[in-house]
Amino acid sequence: MPAPLHPDFLRLPLAHRGLHDRAAGRPENSRSAVRAAVRAGYGVEIDLQPSAEGVPMVFHDHDLTRLTGQAGAVRARSAAELGALRLLGTEEGIPTLAEVLALVAGKVPLLVEIKDQDGAMGPDTGGFEARVAEALKGYTGPLAVMSFNPHAVTAFAAAAPGTAVGLITGAYDPAAWAPLPAATCERLRAIPDYARSGASFISHDHADLARPRVAELRAQGAAVLCWTIRSPEAEAAARQHAQNITFEGYAAPFPA
Repeated sequence: MPAPLHPDFLRLPLAHRGLHDRAAGRPENSRSAVRAAVRAGYGVEIDLQPSAEGVPMVFHDHDLTRLTGQAGAVRARSAAELGALRLLGTEEGIPTLAEVLALVAGKVPLLVEIKDQDGAMGPDTGGFEARVAEALKGYTGPLAVMSFNPHAVTAFAAAAPGTAVGLITGAYDPAAWAPLPAATCERLRAIPDYARSGASFISHDHADLARPRVAELRAQGAAVLCWTIRSPEAEAAARQHAQNITFEGYAAPFPA
């Protein structure tokens, strides 16, 4: 039986990569963005990439350039080197998952995305999921883990059977997902791996929420979250189909 989502994941809006605002000195996935989300009472969504030695680091991109100005892959540097880099416009380094767990400390829900390590949504993920499971061991707050890659979700669920897991899903337009093969996009679009991955929820692209498969899964008991909402208008449309939102760029209201 898949582990269910904690009810707070359906109650508190989820701050995408933390409550980030670069103009205010809070880059995405930074300690300051996480602290701001916790202070505001929002859930926190973060991304994970591995360091050279496999330490889960809270960072979205595979490459360092956009957020640090340094060239090269995240996984080419040690955790210590990544922590010593500076996120652009701040004095903050890249945090480890362990550091973020200490900041959230169970105060709000924590939604963790494991970034695809295969490169083509395949099974060659390098065992990163087991390292994430180890880092999360003993964390007692509301927690869920998800990935676009169904193999990553399945592997993590096997390593951490008591943790709620989900699939990140969407329309998979081949033009937007290149160089992912069109056949892979077509397969993932149908969300065929939901049951066998051990998932209890999906987080679906908000622009594609009217897809019949989303309603079908919800009718079968799946929780439906969505990404990424950037305005009250988009939120109102999304909530016709989804039970909660991942948001950025505005102050999402709390439900009455």
